[in-house]
Amino acid sequence: MTGLGRYPLIFNPKARSQKGQRALRFLMDHATRFALHATSSAAEARELAAMFARQGAPVVIAAGGDGTLNAVVQGLAGSETALGVLPAGTMNVFARELGIPFDNLPRAFEVIEAGLVKEIDLFEANGLPFVQMAGVGFDAMVIEETTWESKKMLGPLAYLLAAVKVLGEKPPHMEIVCDDGRREEGVAVLAGNGSLYGGQFKLFHKADNRDSMLDVLVFKEAGYKLVMDSLRGIALGGLEEHSSTVSYLQARSLTVNADREVPVQVDGELAGRFNSVEFGNKDPGRLRVIAPAEPIGSRFVESVKAMVAWTKWKPVEQKV
Repeated sequence: MTGLGRYPLIFNPKARSQKGQRALRFLMDHATRFALHATSSAAEARELAAMFARQGAPVVIAAGGDGTLNAVVQGLAGSETALGVLPAGTMNVFARELGIPFDNLPRAFEVIEAGLVKEIDLFEANGLPFVQMAGVGFDAMVIEETTWESKKMLGPLAYLLAAVKVLGEKPPHMEIVCDDGRREEGVAVLAGNGSLYGGQFKLFHKADNRDSMLDVLVFKEAGYKLVMDSLRGIALGGLEEHSSTVSYLQARSLTVNADREVPVQVDGELAGRFNSVEFGNKDPGRLRVIAPAEPIGSRFVESVKAMVAWTKWKPVEQKV
């Protein structure tokens, strides 16, 4: 906290979703607990976080979606300052990964107040830190094709329409070289530090964000066969086990070389276009983050659990 007992908190005041507006109201209602810093860009959020880290702030809070979170992480990388998370975006994948309540800001703030700090792996793609995952090729192309206006009008359908467009394009050819010499070829790559992708899809089922290893999916084919195999793998709990078009690797570092410039995303944000992408541990390779000792379920999930428990407990009425 600051000397006034307030947490430095970085947020995007232009959040236009309903969830973003609710988050702004929460911040205003608890303004005495935060030193609020509104940002106009990811670069500004990153610079603010870095400034607080240099000043020795014990905790810096990121209030927003995965884009705001990634910018703050980049600013805190390599410091002793712990990251606090107030999920206010659409997906909040990293919050879900850590077991932070992603649909209940008061309970998420309780996690920050409890102050339990964990250290997790911090990887980078071409020098850009990420905490959850990064993608080379297909999924980054979909993000590149999806405009904010289409997301506002169509929601998740906007990504689907962009995906259909990208599927019709000729895919790049990629060679993946791991630090131990293993090689693979494919058309797209996903690298996961955590297990989740895009919300609740557990694509990287071997992932552990404290084992200093990246979990890597290499997609061998483009087109609709890839989509169907991927959907089948998600449904059955393991892409590489139920798909002929996907390989699963684990590596401490790797390089992806493409036959042309391809888009790259880190934590859901476009990082640019590159012919070659180097993945590895961000020195010193760890990020301090405030997280619950055990995952805290959402209100919906807990309501369902309570209902199930009640129906199991309720005695069966005997007919006379």
